[in-house]
Amino acid sequence: MTEVRIGVVGCAGRMGRMLLRETLATPGAVLIGGTEGKDHSAIGQDLGVLAGVDPIGVTCGDDPTVLFAAADAVLDFTVPAATIAHARLAAQAKAVHVVGTTGIDADGVEALKRAGRHCPVVFAPNMSVGVNLLLTLVEQAAAALDPSFDIEIVEMHHRHKVDAPSGTALALGEAAARGRKVDLGTVSARARDGHTGERRAGDIGFAVLRGGDVPGDHTVIFAADGERIELSHRAGGRHIFARGAVRAALWGVGRKPGFYSMKDVLGG
Repeated sequence: MTEVRIGVVGCAGRMGRMLLRETLATPGAVLIGGTEGKDHSAIGQDLGVLAGVDPIGVTCGDDPTVLFAAADAVLDFTVPAATIAHARLAAQAKAVHVVGTTGIDADGVEALKRAGRHCPVVFAPNMSVGVNLLLTLVEQAAAALDPSFDIEIVEMHHRHKVDAPSGTALALGEAAARGRKVDLGTVSARARDGHTGERRAGDIGFAVLRGGDVPGDHTVIFAADGERIELSHRAGGRHIFARGAVRAALWGVGRKPGFYSMKDVLGG
């Protein structure tokens, strides 16, 4: 089997190091490079050491252009501005761009779609296989339950997370909205404080918790008079996201240019 050459941008961050480790542990994948911003303390360090394993003789660089040109696929869990810049590089190099970055706005998504005209782009707010199953279940439940069931989404993440609600929570909201055939933008309730009045019928509510080192907990609640249904996913570690990302990279090599999701990767 031909090995897939994988690179990791933002390779010294918490998620970046996990992506390095998962790539090194995956049959059929070979880690060919990683990058960080200029002047980062990780520049020149061995990627194996950054991943917490033995040295592999490949060091962290600072030029993503070189990385995208050399790689079959690049894993990107950075920040929105960097990811959009990376998408242009992926399009030029015709490399698979696997994007797990959260907080990307509508304009950013359009930029990823433009890149997808030239290379395979796999974009998912959450790369976990379990979460992507949850998305399907939430859409089905929202379609099956009548409007008397109020929908609330509760998520919790570690204290260092900078965007809220999480990308996964928003994706769950979109899934619920699709099930009800409504636009999430018109029914989303993001904040409640003070004298808010009664809950507006048809809203999809979001509650955000932050603390500790929680990798990611998500629960979608369907609540009606006399009964409540809860669909939940709890991440035990970041490795589940890294595992999905590497799987997406292996899947994407050889695909036609396009804008793909984890549902495509998983055969949904």
